[in-house]
Order: sequence, then C-alpha cells, then structure tokens
Amino acid sequence: MRRILPYPILSAGLFAASILLSNSVAPPSLALALLIAILSPAIMLALRVERVRVKNPRAIFSLAIDIAMDILRSNWAVAQIILAGKRKERTSGFIHIPLDLRDRYALAVLAIVLTSTPGTLWVEYEAANGRLLLHVLDLVDEETWVRLIKDRYERRLMEIFE
Repeated sequence: MRRILPYPILSAGLFAASILLSNSVAPPSLALALLIAILSPAIMLALRVERVRVKNPRAIFSLAIDIAMDILRSNWAVAQIILAGKRKERTSGFIHIPLDLRDRYALAVLAIVLTSTPGTLWVEYEAANGRLLLHVLDLVDEETWVRLIKDRYERRLMEIFE
C-alpha cells in the first residue's frame, strides 16, 4: 500500500480538498480528485521530502485549541483597535525572538500560527542563529511577547516534533 500511497494523509487531504473546492460529487470531479490524490504524493517522493515525525500526538489537540482561542482573542483586539479609532495610541514594532526550535516542520507550523493570528506577522527567520523577526501591531512589552511565543508555542511544538 505504501508504494501506491506513500503519503496517505496527504492523499486523503488532497482528495477531500478537491471535492470540497469543486463543490460537486459528479464522476469527473471524483476522477480529478482521485488523480490529484494519487499523483501528488508521487511528486513528493521525487522531491525526496522527509516524512514528518510526530513525537507527541496528544499535544497537537491542546495546541490547536489554544491557537484557535488566541486567533479569536486577537481578532477581537485588532477589531477594537481599528473600530474604536485607537490607531494613534498603539505602537507597532518589530521584535527579535531567539528560538531553540530547529525542526523545519515545527518552524513552518509556528510561521503559520503567527501569521494567521491578526496583529502579528512572521517577517524573517535567521537559521544560523535561530532568530525570528516578528512584527506586532500593538507592541506594549517585548519581553511579554518573547515569553508568549517561547512558552505557549515553541515549547509545545518542540514536544510534538522534536
């Protein structure tokens, strides 16, 4: 089975996404979704992408809940800043965060989390020294942001991936 579907989760995800995006379960849509689901993992094999190794799957669910709550909270805070007209009161800025995280998949997840959270943006990552440059819309205390990223996200991503 591994020869036909070397990345079964990727195949299932691509098949489901194709069906949802086509908004149809007609035979041509199913055939195209199946073709995508079978050919895409073959491309991944040709690129020799290393497999993701999850060390602690249970931590994924608690992290996902915290991320969802943080995104909702951040949406509310950004909406208040914009709608209340407090634009002059806020101070946006850049902060450098030293990361101990080195797994490329964990770094990718962290980049997605930080960029999808309103008010923050992953700007740059220096692999040589593990420094992240983050832009924050409402920057009050740099140390609070560093502790938040390291304790809330980095530590848990290290539990999952490293």
